[in-house]
Amino acid sequence: MLYYLFDYLERQYQLPGASLFGFTTFRAAMAVLFSLVIASAYGRRIILYLRKKQIGETIRDLGLEGQKEKAGTPTMGGLIIIMATLIPVLLFAKLENIYIVLLIITILWMGLIGFADDYIKIFKKDKQGLKGRFKVLGQVVLGLGIGSILYFHPEVTMQERDKTIITEDLIVQEVKGGSIKSTMTTVPFSKNNELDYGDFISWAGDGMDQYAWLIFIPVVILIVTAVSNGANLTDGVDGLAAGTSAIIVFALGVFTLVSGNYTLSNYLDIMFIPGVAELLVFIAAFFGALVGFLWYNTFPAQVFMGDTGSLTIGGIIAVIAIIIRKELLIPLLCGIFLAESLSVMVQVGYFKYTKKKFGAGKRIFLMSPIHHHYQKKGYHESKIVTRFWIIGILLAILSIVTLKVR
Repeated sequence: MLYYLFDYLERQYQLPGASLFGFTTFRAAMAVLFSLVIASAYGRRIILYLRKKQIGETIRDLGLEGQKEKAGTPTMGGLIIIMATLIPVLLFAKLENIYIVLLIITILWMGLIGFADDYIKIFKKDKQGLKGRFKVLGQVVLGLGIGSILYFHPEVTMQERDKTIITEDLIVQEVKGGSIKSTMTTVPFSKNNELDYGDFISWAGDGMDQYAWLIFIPVVILIVTAVSNGANLTDGVDGLAAGTSAIIVFALGVFTLVSGNYTLSNYLDIMFIPGVAELLVFIAAFFGALVGFLWYNTFPAQVFMGDTGSLTIGGIIAVIAIIIRKELLIPLLCGIFLAESLSVMVQVGYFKYTKKKFGAGKRIFLMSPIHHHYQKKGYHESKIVTRFWIIGILLAILSIVTLKVR
C-alpha cells in the first residue's frame, strides 16, 4: 500500500525521497525491519493473550528431560509469524505481482490448516488434532492450485538467454532473449544445469510437451506436501524449526536476488525470471518474522509456533523454491527437514518390518524424529538446536555454491 502511495506522490508531486520505494531492495529492507519490530514488540502481547485464554500446549509424556516444565506454554504462536509477515508485505510489496499473490494465498491457506489442527487439539481436547488425511488433502489442494497457476498463468515466464548470431553480411549481432512460457528448472551440480519437465513426456510424440503439466503439477504437490510436513516434524525442540527455517529463507533470498536481476543472472549464467525480484520483499518480511519469533521461542520457549506456524513455514519455503526454479535443491537446502522426515519413516518402517518378521518390533533410533534421539542420549536441547543450526548453515552455503559449481 505504501508503495502505491509513494509512487503516486513521486509521479504527481515529485516528493523528495519517494522514488526510493521504486527500489525492491529498499522495500525489502523496510519489510525486514517492520517484521522484526512487529514480531518482537507485538509478539509479547499475543503471548499474553494466548496465556490469558489458556491456549497452552498439552505435552505427551515421552520421558524427555524438561518435558513437564513445557506443559501449559502458549501455543499457536505461528500467528505471530503470519502477522509479522503479512503486514509488511501488504505495506511494501507490489500486490498485483503474481508471485506475491501466490505466497499470500499460501500463508493464509496453510495457516488456516495449521490453525484448525491446533484448535482441535486445544479446545476439543483431541491430542491427534486435525485428521492426517485432511491435512494432506489441504496440502494437495494448495499444491494443485499453485502448480496450475504457475503453469497456465501468462505472467509466469522465464527469459531466454541472449544469443550471438552472424548475419548474411557476416555481422555479429547480440539478440536479447524474449520471455517464454517454460517448465524449465535448475539441476544442481550439473554442467548444463537446466531440466525441462516437458522432456519427460515429449518422447510420446510431437506436441506432447504441451502436456508437461501432467508431470509439473504432481511434482509441485509432492514438494509442497513433503516440505510442509518436514517443517512440522522439525518443530519439536525450542527454536529448532524457526531457526532452521530462517537460514533456509535467507538462502532462498540470495537465489531470488540473482534470479530476478538480469545482470547477475547473465553473469552467473542462470535463468532470469521476470518479476521474481518482487519476492525479495516477501522473503525479507518472512525472514524478519522468523527471527523476531525466535526472541520468544529460544530455550526456554515462552511460546510454541504450533502447526499454525510449522505447516505454514514449510508451505511457504516449498512455494518460494518452486517459483524461483530451485525445487530440486530442496533435499540439500532443507536437509534438516529431510533428515527429520527420513528418521520417522525409517523408524516406523523398520519397526513394522521387525514386528512382522520376528514378532517384536525393533527401533533404529531411541526416538524419532531424530532430535528426540539426541535428547534421549542426554544432549541438552540448546546444544542440539545450535548444532542443527550449524549444519543448516553449511547446507545453505553448499546450496548457494551451486550457482557456480557445476
